[in-house]
Amino acid sequence: MAKGFGRAKRRRETLEVTMDRLRPLNELIPWDIFVELLEKLDNKERKSNAGRKPLKRLLMFKILVLQQLYNLGDDQVEDQIHDRGSFRCFVGFEPAEEVPDAKTIWLFRQQSAKAGLIDELFERFGQFLDEAGYQAQGGQVIDASIIPAPIQRNSKAENEQIKVGKQPPEWSKNAHKLSQKDTDARWTKKNNTNHYGYKDHMNIDVQHKFTRVHAVTDASVHDSQMFTQVLDIDNESDDIWADSAYYSVNMEAALALLGYISHIHERGYRNHPLNDDQKASNREKSKTRARVEHMFGHWVTSMGGKRVRYIGIERVRANQGIKAQPFQGV
Repeated sequence: MAKGFGRAKRRRETLEVTMDRLRPLNELIPWDIFVELLEKLDNKERKSNAGRKPLKRLLMFKILVLQQLYNLGDDQVEDQIHDRGSFRCFVGFEPAEEVPDAKTIWLFRQQSAKAGLIDELFERFGQFLDEAGYQAQGGQVIDASIIPAPIQRNSKAENEQIKVGKQPPEWSKNAHKLSQKDTDARWTKKNNTNHYGYKDHMNIDVQHKFTRVHAVTDASVHDSQMFTQVLDIDNESDDIWADSAYYSVNMEAALALLGYISHIHERGYRNHPLNDDQKASNREKSKTRARVEHMFGHWVTSMGGKRVRYIGIERVRANQGIKAQPFQGV
């Protein structure tokens, strides 16, 4: 070996060990728990043994995980798996093994989204957490975050048709135009600013900060409308935290009737602002409620933000299902 090559090799190996944040995921997560569910996609019989053999579904799923962890597109993740040893090791590719191209990755994501598989994988990992002793504890925090999507430049007449569930007839004449139109996303206003896209309604447990339940809707759905859908009845504590968007007299009465302890922020109204005691109470509640913001902050600081590249709620649900997987916080 030429002089210096040995030191360079050792230095590279040391960097791979110390800087590889994917290694703990492979050590802590028994990925085989997903195999049975992923095999549901293998229901197509091969007509012959010719051609390229199908890739293992688990490897493809782990590629989707990489995309969310590092905010990579299909072409980017293909290039990175070729270039980075830590990526190949995480997915499970041998040094000389062929890496799937961007089109194959895209097709797998499409197939998984149409089959509704991501939600099943999410639930399966939740079962693993319970079995491993990470049951939902300490109470639950419920919140929603806007997921921005590419803004559609539609006419007023086109938007009116979309809102009533119809497709503008002129779109059907242009397949390329139709494929770029998102008929599921909607507008909403928050803090006097208009936003276009979707919402991810989240429920995390206070103790471990793992996502326990989540649901994706268009952005126009008010946070409080999804409260019961994301309520986690398995949490060992009866305490619930949420911001003032969820507060109402009826909500407080319903939670008390069900045996829950409400820590939902009180809200002020016109001519009836919060008094000092209510403000102090809200500040105290925020110390716990803020834990859900850590999840949203992680998306922004470490996973490339909240904006989605996909069109249609089916694809967005698949994307958010992977992003919300509890192993993002392992």
